Amino acid sequence: MTLTDVANATGISKSTLSRLETGQRRPTLELLLALSHAYRVPLDALVAAPNEGDPRVQLKPGRVKGRTVIPLTRQPDGMQAWKIVIPTSKVDPEPRAHDGYEWIYVLSGHMRLVLGDQDWILEPGEIAEFDTKVRHWFGSTGAETVEILSIFGRPGERMTVRTTG
Repeated sequence: MTLTDVANATGISKSTLSRLETGQRRPTLELLLALSHAYRVPLDALVAAPNEGDPRVQLKPGRVKGRTVIPLTRQPDGMQAWKIVIPTSKVDPEPRAHDGYEWIYVLSGHMRLVLGDQDWILEPGEIAEFDTKVRHWFGSTGAETVEILSIFGRPGERMTVRTTG
């Protein structure tokens, strides 16, 4: 988001946002609440929390192939979960395969999923689950940014699905 986008979404002036960003101004609770709502993150994601045991504070976002990847779990050998933000772009899919199993839930935007010889567009609220030994690729349709939750299980790890009628 640009400063203009954030200013429009929050009602905070661009100059105030710029001063907050550069550390020349300390944020008030009112400003933090507006930013938390605009970025769709909890308030503690915007401030340094003293609890070092909180994984939301310790796990830092990274960039992978132009995507923002936010780890939600710490177990390197167990199930792994991420929130992934895929920018708007039109790219040629490059499917790949690897051991494991993946579940993807679309939070916002429309995600293109190539799985084997199938090609789908998933909408917010839709889920895909698949064996990652099948060649796959997912990304933006080119029309908008996509936000997803991804859960990856190593070989032999599966979720237990329990539902009521």
